[in-house]
Amino acid sequence: MQLNRVHAAIATAALLSTLPAFAAEPVIGLITKTDTNPFFVKMKEGATAQAQAKGAKLLSAAGKTDGDNAGQVTAIENMIAAGAKTILITPSDSKAIVPSIKKARAQGVLVIALDSPTEPADATDALFATDNFKAGVLIGEYAKATLNGKPVKIAMLDLFPGHPVGAQRHNGFLQGFGLKSLDAKNNQLAKPAEVVCMADSFGDQAKGQTAMENCLQKNPDINLVYTINEPAAAGAFNALKKAGKEKDVLIVSVDGGCQGVKDVAAGKIAATSQQYPLKMASMGVDAGIEYAKTGKKPSGYTDTGVALIAAKPVTGVDSKSAKVGMDLCWGNK
Repeated sequence: MQLNRVHAAIATAALLSTLPAFAAEPVIGLITKTDTNPFFVKMKEGATAQAQAKGAKLLSAAGKTDGDNAGQVTAIENMIAAGAKTILITPSDSKAIVPSIKKARAQGVLVIALDSPTEPADATDALFATDNFKAGVLIGEYAKATLNGKPVKIAMLDLFPGHPVGAQRHNGFLQGFGLKSLDAKNNQLAKPAEVVCMADSFGDQAKGQTAMENCLQKNPDINLVYTINEPAAAGAFNALKKAGKEKDVLIVSVDGGCQGVKDVAAGKIAATSQQYPLKMASMGVDAGIEYAKTGKKPSGYTDTGVALIAAKPVTGVDSKSAKVGMDLCWGNK
């Protein structure tokens, strides 16, 4: 009897030794650009919910500001030390973060970019993101149809120089409006003659307001404003309202967050291109769990979708209402 128990124990130990190391709870890291921008707050909520539902452990971190590469580098190192085998990241600096990502991948860590690509894009294993150039094209087409041939003086409240997402949205908008632009692979910002002011907002409401105030000082006849995201758009609207010009200027933006869609319904923003960070986050977590279980890695670019949300539809441009936008905002269903 005792001998049978010994044999059974040996057999069990042998079986356990053959099980893959993946069997432990998967540890997945999420690193966003900031922890204050509503877009990244929602992304973190989505990743947290998906990890809890699928039995994974989520570590999260963020830069202090958009562009804080040093903070993201530290977060990668800390997460690897804490056992993360997958890291999901929205790169603040598409080039500067690449050496740290290469080090992580060399240690067997799966790295997936969310929302923003690295430069080069293949520095990460995969990218789950909006087609940001298309998002820009959609609001450019809407603005052109709305103004219907009226001469324009455009203010562009961008992210900051050199970032792929900022460039793609900026240049996509100009192409959609039918102005001289650059293609989706170019990270420079086109500036046709119709653009009378360009300023960096860093996607921040306060900075967006200051940028818009400065643009109005340079050219008070601005009648169209492009913004990198809805916090910047809210800042632009505040500046215009302060100057008594909020009813004379068309504002278009990108993100499609719940507050942004409310601003569309309220007439503060004419239209916005809606993206889906909850989908990006949940897909990233699922890929991390699959990697932990099987070692299978995703690759290439996955388009997570974009839709134009507008308070007033215009002929020839496909859009969804603010009500539909609220139902879908950032992936809520």
